[in-house]
Amino acid sequence: MEALLYDVHGNLPALEAALADAEGATAYILGGDYALFGGWPKETVERLQQLPDALWIRGNGERWLTDPDTELMHPVAVQALETVKAQLGERLVEDLAALPTSARKGDTLICHASPASDIRSFAPEPADDEAELLEGVEARMLIFGHTHLPFFREAANGIELMNPGSVGLPFDHDPRASYVRLHDDGSIEHRRVPYDHHSSAEQVRAIDGWGETVARRIEQARPDV
Repeated sequence: MEALLYDVHGNLPALEAALADAEGATAYILGGDYALFGGWPKETVERLQQLPDALWIRGNGERWLTDPDTELMHPVAVQALETVKAQLGERLVEDLAALPTSARKGDTLICHASPASDIRSFAPEPADDEAELLEGVEARMLIFGHTHLPFFREAANGIELMNPGSVGLPFDHDPRASYVRLHDDGSIEHRRVPYDHHSSAEQVRAIDGWGETVARRIEQARPDV
């Protein structure tokens, strides 16, 4: 069984809860956005580094460490980025930024948001740009995250789209950690794991500037707060 862990966002208690629930996993797919916005950025990355047989890719959060989209980023993200860079240190910043943008396992393509972008992604319902985002993709299944919304569906061209949701910062109004178990028989199991999200929110709330906004997002599991 593989555990698919996306968008942990420095929330170590949520990660620990998901890992405990995924006991017995023999491999891990790590889908990016490991440290940004959470109260335990370095500790979260170091915990992930302990996992055996883990496939890592980078998300926009890792790219921003060395190549930020400052003109497009929300002010909260700009502020949080400086905090996380200071806590990670130069070596981890360089290592995370150098991760590959995608990976292929058999007939499955793994990316952060979409094959075309680490920002533009797919929604639970098809959007007008879906064909563009899937142009040239030959894989049977696409695993991605970024939107923090867990779902599984088939695109118009037959490609299976699977979003495991966010471990550390869900946006579907359910604060429980979200991840996927990919079983050996190919079956997909979306999992939700309760943890003390209020304590995680308070850890972030103590950070001056951007912490209050992210704390509310953890508590309410929505981005528009």
